Amino acid sequence: MTGSGGTRGTTRIGVDVGGTFTDLVLHDPVRGLTHTGKLPTTPEAPGRAVVEGLRRLLAETTTGVEDVAEVVHGTTLVTNTVLERTGAKVGLLTTEGFRDILEMGREIRHDSADLFARPAPPIVPRRLRLGVPGRMSAAGTELTPLDEDAVLTAARLLLDTEGVEALAVGFLHSHANPGHERRARDLIRRLAPDLAITLSCEAAPEIGEHERFNTACVNAYVQPVVREYLGRLEADLRASGFAGRLSIMLSGGGLCTVAHASAFPVALLESGPAAGAIAAARVAVRSGEPRVVAFDMGGTTAKLSLIEDGRPRLRHDFEAGRLDKFAPGSGLPLKLTVVDMIEIGAGGGSLAEVDRLGLLKVGPRSAGALPGPIAYGRGGTRPTVTDADLLAGRLDPERFLGGEMALDAAAVRAGLAELGRPVGRSAADAADGVEQIVTATMAAAARTHLAERGRDPRDFTLVAFGGAGPVHAYRLAKLLKLRRIIVPAGAGVMSAFGFLAAVPSADAVRAHPCALTRVDWSRVAELYKDMESQVRGVLGAEADAEAEPVVLRRAADMRYLGQGFQITVPLPDGDLSDDGGRIREAFARTYASLYGRVIEDGAPEVVSWRLSGNRPGPPTLPDHRPEPAGPGPAGPGPRSRRTIRFPDLGDVEAAVHDRGVLAPGTVIRGPAVFEDRETSCAVGPDCLVTVDTHHSLVIDIEPSEGGMHA
Repeated sequence: MTGSGGTRGTTRIGVDVGGTFTDLVLHDPVRGLTHTGKLPTTPEAPGRAVVEGLRRLLAETTTGVEDVAEVVHGTTLVTNTVLERTGAKVGLLTTEGFRDILEMGREIRHDSADLFARPAPPIVPRRLRLGVPGRMSAAGTELTPLDEDAVLTAARLLLDTEGVEALAVGFLHSHANPGHERRARDLIRRLAPDLAITLSCEAAPEIGEHERFNTACVNAYVQPVVREYLGRLEADLRASGFAGRLSIMLSGGGLCTVAHASAFPVALLESGPAAGAIAAARVAVRSGEPRVVAFDMGGTTAKLSLIEDGRPRLRHDFEAGRLDKFAPGSGLPLKLTVVDMIEIGAGGGSLAEVDRLGLLKVGPRSAGALPGPIAYGRGGTRPTVTDADLLAGRLDPERFLGGEMALDAAAVRAGLAELGRPVGRSAADAADGVEQIVTATMAAAARTHLAERGRDPRDFTLVAFGGAGPVHAYRLAKLLKLRRIIVPAGAGVMSAFGFLAAVPSADAVRAHPCALTRVDWSRVAELYKDMESQVRGVLGAEADAEAEPVVLRRAADMRYLGQGFQITVPLPDGDLSDDGGRIREAFARTYASLYGRVIEDGAPEVVSWRLSGNRPGPPTLPDHRPEPAGPGPAGPGPRSRRTIRFPDLGDVEAAVHDRGVLAPGTVIRGPAVFEDRETSCAVGPDCLVTVDTHHSLVIDIEPSEGGMHA
């Protein structure tokens, strides 16, 4: 990593390690430079693609490594470790008599129609879960002192006999009083000073022993892997001359330090998708769109999330390691802050096959980075969504990845012909079928996601990104009856852009259940003071006086008395210790927005109190003019024409445009194809496409006869 150029400390680089590709964005505000990169992920050593990608970016922009102020990174490592069960050997120390909480769960099957449905196996097997005497009440009062000798005996057994590599400590009601858990950690440290230990009171200080224990166990399970990965990555960057800051993206859309990510790696489970939602929120704000569906389709999955008033929705629970990836309840329930999104097994690498009933199926299994789609020529033999896109003309075999990777169209045609043969269909028909199924699957998931949140998809604009998102945006918007699509510049690496648009953030929560009419406001004030100290400590607010001030937001998890689930309600600013009237009004508004009504005689209660903080520094979504799609002459008009196949229109002759040469204000009537280095977007004849001032494609779809879309 050598070179010159730029001004010391001005350049920032975002790096998103996905299942198929590693995406990078370099931005230097002083030079007004934004440059993107994409290269295949190296699953056996994810950090290798990161370092290689950084070298390429710096060389291509003549930027010296000494000029890089910050590298912002997100990774699928935590998710993959849980899914593949390749983490550390973990032991659990818990309250005597309660070691089976992980398996008892909520005592329900995720699929009530399947008599053989099994829950996800616990992350810690039963023989590695040991109970010790000691008990707190639900109010936090010590009922039985902690048996310290039993703690040491159990720890020695797990360490010396079983050889555990990490330890989780989860005692009953530690959300109310963490004293026993913290004392247990102090005792264990005497035996193993360097052991990775996770306390449930720190990982998830909330009501719900099953979720809290699972969160602690998953954190302990991935901690050694993440520590090693981030430590090696940081060392490799330092060895190359990088002296700036390495920041890590959290699942809730904020940034944290390597130290915090190493201590609580469970918070990185959805870091890549969260970055995409952050980028989509910035696009929504600058485009003046109050309601947006962020559509991120990559190589393995598609993700959809809602952006309203410039902010992605957040939730505070998540399921990891599902047996059936898209069946709620089949995974490990965790307590952590994540961007609220739905994930579908529909990506460019999703495999297509004909099942035993002669029906065409697409996904959720993926060809991944290796061997990948047939088109990549890396050993793939089974057709994927990308292969169908190539045969339908939505991709250019000579300009994929800017011409770096030539696609094998002949092999794709043969593979799709083989797919269609059992059902008497041609290769083109098979490609149509793949496209129709994958798009219908995404549309059905999107409708469900919006309906569950009380939203009508017709009120939203689609922001499409990811390597395959713009490719499928037109058909998805038609199925959802959306009138507008925005494809931002750099859409193919938009999550990496999102890293550069994110700001440092931290969250804290304290469980303190009480009816709204019986709140001890002095106790709540103490909780918020404690949480503020925690948030400021994570953000380093006291250590960095020159940084932007921390912005704090309060919220509460609330429900009506007697309900089993709660919703998160933003709390008003100022003194909360009135009669709770303002909080009651905020709860009623939030409840009505989700369920369309309120319970007039219902008694609201608070379950947990929350505080989030961020440092809203200068990062914004960098402006970017798409780079040329590949080699060859390019002018302001169409570069060429080619046949595009749409399932509902058949073969259509379309103009092919290079996005890198389209000036703001350009207006183009479909059918057309728009290509840049990382992705492609094909639209039909009912579209009017405008290039806005940020080089985004704003695609307006004209209503069909009768005012309805096809």
